[in-house]
Amino acid sequence: MFVIRNFGGMTWKELLTRTWRQLWNDRVSDQSATLSFYFLLSLFPLLLFLSALMGLLLQSNSVTQGVLYRYLATILPPSASSLIDTTLGEITRGANPFKLSIALLFLWWSAAQGMLAIIEGLNIAYKVEATRSWWRKYAVASGLTIVFLLLAAAALLLLLYGERLSEIVASHVDFGGSVVRIWKVLRWFLVLAFVLMAFNILYVYAPNVRHREWHWLMPGTVVGVSLWLLASGGFQLYLRFFNQFTVTYGTIGAVIILLLWFYLSGIAFLVGAEVNSVIEGASNQIRRNDRR
Repeated sequence: MFVIRNFGGMTWKELLTRTWRQLWNDRVSDQSATLSFYFLLSLFPLLLFLSALMGLLLQSNSVTQGVLYRYLATILPPSASSLIDTTLGEITRGANPFKLSIALLFLWWSAAQGMLAIIEGLNIAYKVEATRSWWRKYAVASGLTIVFLLLAAAALLLLLYGERLSEIVASHVDFGGSVVRIWKVLRWFLVLAFVLMAFNILYVYAPNVRHREWHWLMPGTVVGVSLWLLASGGFQLYLRFFNQFTVTYGTIGAVIILLLWFYLSGIAFLVGAEVNSVIEGASNQIRRNDRR
């Protein structure tokens, strides 16, 4: 029987069976519901902060918001992305330095709470106790929040300037059309790379685990991101043919759709953590047996 030596000596069947059992034991669906609340809570302050930051760097808020909306519309269901675009526009029109400062403070609080919820969920997945002191927990949460803000800003800058650069090159060379087409494909690989990086950073540094493996790209990172992409695409396909949320919930249907997308994203993220936990547990068991 084929055995995955790099995955703790388990077969595919053993890996799937243990992961499925652990998903139920850790009540991943309940944890994802908690995460979806914090994701929604911090979404608009985060987008407002990114819009203000990029607008300061680029001297144009409208350009930044256009890029944000374009890429969010590709990932999110249409009604949810429209809700974000409308709400962000309303917030921006009434923004001033004082309100932006308040938004930044609220972003920091909500993002820290969300990061603490992620840390708790990963600790449960790895079967470890939260032994960090309160100040260390907040320090880790704040540090990861800063990393994610920098990743998001770097991704936006790269996507924005990459698009502009491709247009400039296309206008000066004979095969300009090919340059634009190559960039349209390449940008999605860049987005995927940033998502993989974000998942992997959380899996490595968020849980209270000292000895980890697969630092650069854990198997659970690939599983989690793949499930997230499948869930996002599948949810959009479902809404295209069977969208009854506006009939059931009326004007808040878009909010419900956004919450459901966050919920599915949380499940995908936690499933990847469970896969890493199962593999690392099997690897540790092999090492313990070898010492005997």
